[in-house]
Amino acid sequence: MTDITETGIVTDERCAVALGIFDGVHRGHRRVLEKAFSHDELRRAIFTFNTHTVDSKGKDYKMLITDSFKRKLLDRAGADYIYSPDFYRLKSMPAEDFARDILKGALHAEVAVCGEKFRFGCGAAGDSDALIRYGRKYGFEVEIVQRLDSDGVRISSSLIRSLVREGEIEKANRLLGYSYGYSLEVIHGNEIGRTWDFPTINQQIPDGLVLPRFGVYVSNVHIDDRCYTGVTNIGVKPTVEKEIRPLAETFIVDYEGDLYGREIEIELFEFIRPEKKFDSFDALKAEIKRNTEYAKAAYLKYI
Repeated sequence: MTDITETGIVTDERCAVALGIFDGVHRGHRRVLEKAFSHDELRRAIFTFNTHTVDSKGKDYKMLITDSFKRKLLDRAGADYIYSPDFYRLKSMPAEDFARDILKGALHAEVAVCGEKFRFGCGAAGDSDALIRYGRKYGFEVEIVQRLDSDGVRISSSLIRSLVREGEIEKANRLLGYSYGYSLEVIHGNEIGRTWDFPTINQQIPDGLVLPRFGVYVSNVHIDDRCYTGVTNIGVKPTVEKEIRPLAETFIVDYEGDLYGREIEIELFEFIRPEKKFDSFDALKAEIKRNTEYAKAAYLKYI
């Protein structure tokens, strides 16, 4: 996938363009991508925004996934090009200018595909009907994708955020169409786990990202071309730390190696228990052992 955000042009190729913020790249978003990418005669392009910079959803808005992980998912979906500016660069652009200068001018859209609730232009003045009008004026087709239901529930990023916060990770994963998690750099921790035969990796959860319910999860850890059973604690490690920012701390079953400084992808499969403070390190160590045995058995359900 080629990033054309800085150059602003895709060469002279004709494109089918998928439009959206795509926070989460969930099953509903994937319908938009699949519709756009079904035009085999056209190159596959995506217009989105750098998720970290979106300020139109209120001060309490939290991202489902980092912008870098979103790009990874969009690349896996098969995009040829991505145009992903910071939100402030285009927030004042009139809707018609966006259709003319970005969709037709920069992205050479022959087809533009969006969800039924898609808004664009200064003050979100443009909707799907406006996009159809501008498409007729500037020479591109517009296809509108209806929102997707799952078991009678409308799939949305806001619903998935709520499920993640509540620790309902299995329900969230069904709506996402993949397992929720992180792809983050491994940082140094206190290394106490090494003295207990439970060495862990620590990953700092970025500011602005939705926080899962604090507690312990069955997880899947991607290292090179292999996957390993993981036991991931999301939280602040109240037994051994004071006043730290939330971390994802993962014990990787049957793995030995130095992962410091590497970006490691972790998927959360199942919530085991809430985070709590133990009366002693021995009690915490015994609980980690119990959680690990449970995770090794549960992991087989998800792979």
